[in-house]
Amino acid sequence: MIQLERMSVMNLENAIRGARNPHNSWDRMDSAYDGEGNYILGENDRELGNRLAKAGTDHRKFIRQIFISVDITAPLYWWKEFDTYKVGTVANSTSTMHRIHSKEFSIEDFSCDQMTEDTLAFMGQVITYLEQVRKKYIETKDKKYWYDLIQLLPSSYNQMRTVTMNYENAANMYYARRNHKLEEWHVFCRWVEKLPYAADFIMVKD
Repeated sequence: MIQLERMSVMNLENAIRGARNPHNSWDRMDSAYDGEGNYILGENDRELGNRLAKAGTDHRKFIRQIFISVDITAPLYWWKEFDTYKVGTVANSTSTMHRIHSKEFSIEDFSCDQMTEDTLAFMGQVITYLEQVRKKYIETKDKKYWYDLIQLLPSSYNQMRTVTMNYENAANMYYARRNHKLEEWHVFCRWVEKLPYAADFIMVKD
């Protein structure tokens, strides 16, 4: 399970203007803001961006200046793979270490959508036990129970992070992970495909 919510795409205007700096072609800019404050690319700017994106990483520097902020809720096993893309990304997460005991455990806290019926039933037992340990820790404040929670916690536990990255990061992840066996990566890649002007600036290799 993965959810991508509360997305913002920023700095499109400055990125496109910067793309015109090498040839001083600012007079050809034809983009503008609409009535809702969205920056809409004109045909000239869109064609330039697409041409630079297709020319490769040395020429598409401008997409590194288009920033994305998004809240992602995903299981720890997915975050472990996402963390291989640390360069150029920033994330603030909900704290597992400090807040793991702050709420009752429930099945909704975990990604169980691909589990077989037998495994899902066993997962229910794990959650029941985790809840018993959580209550012991709250009652006693004994750190051994906190360690039980941390070390037993399944990698299917969902964590929310507010992530900032740029279009270059999104493109790298898209092409590296779009055929991955994890369904979460397929959902992520479909989300990338729907980013503003993704067809022009990200999905240009095919």
